[in-house]
Amino acid sequence: MLSEALRLIRVFHDMKQNELAERLGVSNSHLSEIEAGKKQPTLDLINRYSVEFDIPSSSIVFFGEKLEYSSNETDKEQKVRLLISRKVISFLKFVENRTTDE
Repeated sequence: MLSEALRLIRVFHDMKQNELAERLGVSNSHLSEIEAGKKQPTLDLINRYSVEFDIPSSSIVFFGEKLEYSSNETDKEQKVRLLISRKVISFLKFVENRTTDE
């Protein structure tokens, strides 16, 4: 889910992949593999996303958390967390589709 969130953040800001790769100081192929879920971004790269898009790192990392039940979380808390993360991803996909349709 983190890779999809990173891709959608870029798309939401109407930025091409090669442009973001240059701004983040990584190769286009590396960024492509991260957005495809083939590689995991480092915390340093997540921090660069945070600065570039003015989004708290913790908000980005939220999508990288395992979304399975943990023993210190109630079923209701887990379901709410999962629901919120899916809704945010769905909203970003909606924005992406509206942008490409125009």
